[in-house]
Amino acid sequence: MKTLTGTIIALSTPQTAKVSIAHQWQHPLYKKSVMRTKNYACHYTDLQLAVGDQVHIASCKPVSKTKHFIVVNKVEAGV
Repeated sequence: MKTLTGTIIALSTPQTAKVSIAHQWQHPLYKKSVMRTKNYACHYTDLQLAVGDQVHIASCKPVSKTKHFIVVNKVEAGV
């Protein structure tokens, strides 16, 4: 099961959160640090989410045409 951590960027439809995942890597030839982002449509139920929250998402069987991930939990901003 693939798990990722990202930021919620939209909650426009019921039970669907659009989560942005940032991936940083170093270019093999030019050695420059490159950041890429990818957006995932994630299914969620019984969670109080807001735009800007950090969440853990996990892969699952397809819930709909575009939703292949579920929101596992919200990452608490600890001290």
